[in-house]
Amino acid sequence: MTDFSTEHLKEEAPRSRRRGELITFLVLAFGIWPVVAVAVVGGYGFMVWMYQIVFGPPGPPGV
Repeated sequence: MTDFSTEHLKEEAPRSRRRGELITFLVLAFGIWPVVAVAVVGGYGFMVWMYQIVFGPPGPPGV
């Protein structure tokens, strides 16, 4: 009976681990990383906007 129970545990561990890795991948790929990407691009745009408010828009140097 011990052999059967250890074989059963050996088969279940890779399956549950694979499922956990798949769920982790899906959460990262479709949940966290898109939010991080939008935040980075939005943050950069905000910094450029603030820079232009303080120092003026780009253009030829004033004479």
